[in-house]
This record gives sequence, structure tokens and C-alpha cells, in this order.
Amino acid sequence: MSDSGGGYPSDLTEEQWELVEPLLPAARVGPKGGRREKHPRRRIVDAIFYVVWTGCA
Repeated sequence: MSDSGGGYPSDLTEEQWELVEPLLPAARVGPKGGRREKHPRRRIVDAIFYVVWTGCA
């Protein structure tokens, strides 16, 4: 089980997240940087891994 609180076997552990997070592009902020992020990046990555893990029915 993961440390992120999701409870799925495909969720990243804290150690895995520390390796993946620096590989993601920086959040766009500022007056012309776009919208604030609606969902935490870690939850998005966990969701992607969940689909990869279980397949898409």
C-alpha cells in the first residue's frame, strides 16, 4: 500500500514520488502562466499508474 493515502497498489510510495517529481515540468504560475492546477500532480500520476496497472475496461 502507498504512503499517499489513496490505498491502491499502483500508488507511488514516498521514495518513488521523490524520484518522479523532479521529472515533471514546473507548474505554470504568474500573470500569463495559465490557470492554477486543479488537482495535485501526485494524484494525477497515481491515476495514470492505476490505469496502466489495471488496464482500461
